[in-house]
Amino acid sequence: MAGSSPVRGQLDPPAWLDTDAREEWNRVAPILIEERRTLTAADIATFTSYCVSIGQVAEASRIIAREGMIVSTKTGPKKHPAVAIRDAAMTQARLLAGELGLTPVSRSRPAARDAADDGQDDLFGMGD
Repeated sequence: MAGSSPVRGQLDPPAWLDTDAREEWNRVAPILIEERRTLTAADIATFTSYCVSIGQVAEASRIIAREGMIVSTKTGPKKHPAVAIRDAAMTQARLLAGELGLTPVSRSRPAARDAADDGQDDLFGMGD
């Protein structure tokens, strides 16, 4: 199947990634490509989205550290908008990390590609 072979060699991050997302790309890409050999061409968009989410977490966290978690408004104190942005980005990053096998739970599950190698490729007798 096209796109299902592992990526080989260095994979440069998209030029439009911000610094935090690029740092995460440079940290994790070697793990997925060289160490685990699990990143495929079909996974690059998911991996990019994961890195963007991590970048958003970092940016929102810096804003919260600088400005605080509570902001004053005409109607009284409210949660800083960056808190919701950070929470959403953390959730997205966690979900994408699971898809990429970057969490302990996702690594403990049997790999989908192992199932393809179990000799049952033609499960319903509908071979070529």
